[in-house]
Amino acid sequence: MPLTLEQYVEQLDSRTDLPWPAAPPIEPVKARPALQRLPVRAVFWTVYGTLVAIPGGEVRYEHEHDFVTDAALDKVIKEFKMWNSMSRKPGAPAAYLKELFRKALTMLRLTGGGGEKFPEVQAERVWDDIVRKLQQKEYTFDTGLYGPLSEYVKKIAYFYHASIQGTGAYPGAAAALRLAADRGIVQGLLGDGQCFTPGQLQRCLRQQDPSIDLAVLVPLGLRVISADHKARKPSDTLFRAAVQAAAARGIAPAEVLHVGSNLTRDIAPAKKHGFRTALFAGDRHSLVATPDQLKDPVTRPDVLLTELPQVLEVIP
Repeated sequence: MPLTLEQYVEQLDSRTDLPWPAAPPIEPVKARPALQRLPVRAVFWTVYGTLVAIPGGEVRYEHEHDFVTDAALDKVIKEFKMWNSMSRKPGAPAAYLKELFRKALTMLRLTGGGGEKFPEVQAERVWDDIVRKLQQKEYTFDTGLYGPLSEYVKKIAYFYHASIQGTGAYPGAAAALRLAADRGIVQGLLGDGQCFTPGQLQRCLRQQDPSIDLAVLVPLGLRVISADHKARKPSDTLFRAAVQAAAARGIAPAEVLHVGSNLTRDIAPAKKHGFRTALFAGDRHSLVATPDQLKDPVTRPDVLLTELPQVLEVIP
């Protein structure tokens, strides 16, 4: 039976033959928590930059240094046995794959917006375009292991992105989610991410708590991820979807606490749609906030967390 994407992520972690970039270092912020009890029944978490540390605070399509991107593409070629179906153009194999990658990404950026002000490109669609081109040259893959093409390209997308960006859960992330669940608080995800983001989040959380099960803590219907809606923060599309997801549980926006680390992309649009808000100021690399924004009613959060478990002091 083919591996699910989550099982594939877990299987890769068990392998010792593949090098992976380390999670980025965390640099604490000189800030004091500002906490108060809020009448909330649900917490919607931002993933990257809030629960998961990642270089740059978000998923990238290419690394800032070309040699890292090239090394990742070389890994993809070897792992998924692509070389025999690739064009024998002069130059390194990674250079040819990078050309295919950039063409597919550019085309999706030009055509995939659909009028959305803040469009999101689905990473697996980039690889779908590449694999279909390779299939014209008799490329095949193991459907028994990877599943159909629609699932195969998601696994390639994770493998590639995990090869250019190391990730790790912020201190106390697993404890915060588990303790909130123990209090009966409904939990969701609301943030930029890709098809592999929930699996990557579970991987990071299990490094802190091996028994954690994201499916129990965060139900599928409460995962509002940008790639699923083809819209990135601060898009109204994404936040309206979160309002609807909460409403399906009988929860009003004012009963939802949205936790994020960016005042412009997380806090301001959440306030606009009626959510309560918490700014996570636990890492200088992910925090995006200015003193003026912290004073502005449009962007000022209800509470400020310097450690994730402090959310327990906010919820009833």
